[in-house]
Amino acid sequence: MSAGQPKLKPQHAPKAPHEDHRFLESTPARPLRILAEYLHPLVQLKREGIADTIVIFGSARIESHETAQARVTRLKNEKMQRLSRAAQTRHRGELRHAKSLLEMSRYYEEARQLSHKITSWSLTLGPRPRRFVICSGGGPGIMEAANRGASEAGGKSIGLSIELPHEQFANAYISPELSFNFHYFFMRKLWFAQIAKALIVFPGGFGTMDELWEMLTLLQTGKLAKHNIILIYGRKYWDKVLNWKAMVNWGTINEEEYKMLQFADSVDEAFDHIRAGLEKYHMEIDPFLQAY
Repeated sequence: MSAGQPKLKPQHAPKAPHEDHRFLESTPARPLRILAEYLHPLVQLKREGIADTIVIFGSARIESHETAQARVTRLKNEKMQRLSRAAQTRHRGELRHAKSLLEMSRYYEEARQLSHKITSWSLTLGPRPRRFVICSGGGPGIMEAANRGASEAGGKSIGLSIELPHEQFANAYISPELSFNFHYFFMRKLWFAQIAKALIVFPGGFGTMDELWEMLTLLQTGKLAKHNIILIYGRKYWDKVLNWKAMVNWGTINEEEYKMLQFADSVDEAFDHIRAGLEKYHMEIDPFLQAY
């Protein structure tokens, strides 16, 4: 180096691509993120010996009976005479809504009981591999009830959470080692479908129906095993929301496709349907699941 040439500063070693978070969060790296959302659950499920699942889905807005009753009691106890006329109108609306949530809370408790019953039975099948593990969408409401029932039965359960614009935290009853968080809806749906042997659909809204139609379409088109169970829980709700037979009458589905659906209105009835279907068609472990 000549005397007049400036001395160069030592360079910092560049980050490896897998350590460069700016790159990993970029558009070109999207395939890597998608692959990670497949491989990470795959590895963890294998580590925990999960062979297959029972998916329970339903509204995130349905609360436990205890929570719903407490809200109704609080609203009833508020002193209406101290409120303005506009506030009284709002209060009456809130009370009507709270009473509706209290009525719907039966589904939280029944999802919890059904999950407990399925888990208690599945535990009799042995720990390795773990069979028919309860799996939910990981959030509150019916999803929480499903994980809660499994936890109270002494079993593990899975939560497949999703990143949303409004914050939604994984519920406290998911087994920590089986709690997953997804960015991509389609990867989350893949893990709902790939190792499920049954989908139990409690009352819910857009998200619940999205999962239901996804599973029905996969079953209809042969992308799921022929005898996978789809059970609709709570006909009082669902028969008002969806006219299943109208689709048959109009010819948009046929009788055989309608028969893909099973229905139940009590925990015992639902459990009997699920257990009978599993014992008839799904006791043998899929070789793919044994391999992974």
